[in-house]
Amino acid sequence: MNETPKLHKALHSVHLWGMAVGLVISGDYFGWNFGWSNANFWEFGISIVWIAIFYVMFALCFTELAASIPQAGGPSAYAKRALGDTFGFFTGYLVLVEFLLAPPAIASALGGYIHFLFPIIPSLYAGVGMFLLLLLMNLTGIKQTARFELFVTFIAVIGLLLYLGLLVPHLSLDQIPNWKNETNISFSAVFTSIPFAIWFFLAVEGVALAAEEVKNPAKDIPKGYIAGIITLLCLAGMIYGFTASVTNTKDIANIEYPLSFVLNSLYGSDSIWPILFTFIGLFGLVASLFGIILGNSRLLYAMSKEGYLPKYLSQLTKGSIVPQNAVISGGVVGIFCMLFLNTAELITISALGACGMYLLCLVSYLFLRKREPNLDRPYKAPLYPILPFIAMAFGVFAFGSVFYAEPKLTIGVFFVGIVLGIGYRLNQFRNKSIN
Repeated sequence: MNETPKLHKALHSVHLWGMAVGLVISGDYFGWNFGWSNANFWEFGISIVWIAIFYVMFALCFTELAASIPQAGGPSAYAKRALGDTFGFFTGYLVLVEFLLAPPAIASALGGYIHFLFPIIPSLYAGVGMFLLLLLMNLTGIKQTARFELFVTFIAVIGLLLYLGLLVPHLSLDQIPNWKNETNISFSAVFTSIPFAIWFFLAVEGVALAAEEVKNPAKDIPKGYIAGIITLLCLAGMIYGFTASVTNTKDIANIEYPLSFVLNSLYGSDSIWPILFTFIGLFGLVASLFGIILGNSRLLYAMSKEGYLPKYLSQLTKGSIVPQNAVISGGVVGIFCMLFLNTAELITISALGACGMYLLCLVSYLFLRKREPNLDRPYKAPLYPILPFIAMAFGVFAFGSVFYAEPKLTIGVFFVGIVLGIGYRLNQFRNKSIN
């Protein structure tokens, strides 16, 4: 009798660190700067601190879930176990919104960076071309995928350190507005800039989507995930503060290659530094795009196995043991969205999916603690139950900010989700009646 192919267990904590940082690191290279179009330095800074605190609290709870239930569905699997099938479906749908719409945003920026290096190549063509190339690379197998992700993540971190080093001679506190002169802090500005603060950390939870491919989930998931969060916190703080101290924030508020623009303005177009950094910066965008393609394919695979999506999405190739149909389907959706939505819209909708999923994960965490007190928990979050409740309050605030920023798109996303949910439930009833 032929056994059903299963995903390879090949990942260690260092790979998970690489995934956690790699999934997010493009957020240091672009995207966050759009927040300065809505807020000044201090207003956007408040948003970033708020979101950083939220992510630390969420990460502690989420690590417990990921280590206790190491399944490829991640948040969807936790919600199903804690709250039932319907919540499992909607949690998975929200993660899909995040992980299917983040790649086209990153690909758009990747095209912008390539265009900066080679002006003859249109941004759109470069972005779509890189998207397709990384889709193909995701079909090679988890070992090769994880090694490549770790490699490009290391290079991307080096790129950010180079950027920070090049800014050091030009740092000036005079560039940053004096807090005393900015006493009129606008709550609306803080609120509307939160989706772009989220971009500094968006998709870090994608580590859990590869949990079935981790050799020792109880030990490796907490180590890799928490180390990744710490790395991202340090990078976000330095990138934000250093950039604001060398440039006018409004000058880079609406461009897709802000760090290259800053270096170009400091060192001139004839200098090697902006070009060298931009070349290295491509690795940061590649790391996130590549990692999120991996994440969304594993989510599609897991939701298909659970019966939430068509079965063909959970079929694995014989040689590389990869969910090929899931990889390709996620890519098709991403490229379609890339053609019809701009980068700021893609970022906002991705943040919407993320915030909704965070809230449902925290609810699942509380229910599982209550209903399954004897569940094997290799890692336990501190300060239960105070920590998850405070995290939920922060999460509700973040979710409201995304809704406020793009109400029409938000309503559209929820409408599609409701339609899909009704279709899923009707299909369940039909299958039960047949059986």
